Amino acid sequence: MALPLKLADGKELYLTPGKHNKLQIAIIENFGPRFAGNATVLYLGDTANKFVIYERERLKQLGVPITTHGKLPDIILFHEARNWLYLIEAVTSHGPVSHKRRHELEQLLKGCTAKRVYISAFLDFAEFRRLTPNIAWETEVWIAARPEHMIHYNGDKFLGPSE
Repeated sequence: MALPLKLADGKELYLTPGKHNKLQIAIIENFGPRFAGNATVLYLGDTANKFVIYERERLKQLGVPITTHGKLPDIILFHEARNWLYLIEAVTSHGPVSHKRRHELEQLLKGCTAKRVYISAFLDFAEFRRLTPNIAWETEVWIAARPEHMIHYNGDKFLGPSE
């Protein structure tokens, strides 16, 4: 049975069943309004359908290269007033934003005009604890089981792009 996803504008989409899409729904419905209020979903992949939301033109305007599904993070949100691009990895089968992954994304987005916020999202603490050693500094962690909190892997500030 398809999993319903309700976007901020009231539009409803359906994702294929599975742990990964369950986490993606939590990110859009819980993380987004709480920590990225007024951000727009520019990209959302689905494990089966690949692209559910892919705002190619807006991504191109921001300097995000139109590339294969595997190179982009699972979810991209854009907060226009802040000019922040939230690059979110939904960690279920693949890993978090590691030092290597952050470097790859920085290289991919070298022409991007928005400031970047890197986030690893987990369903629960068990999965987070298992992958803690792989999380890069200057990134953020969000756990769906405790949606009102963030873990900050950067000592100089809370939730924002690292210069």
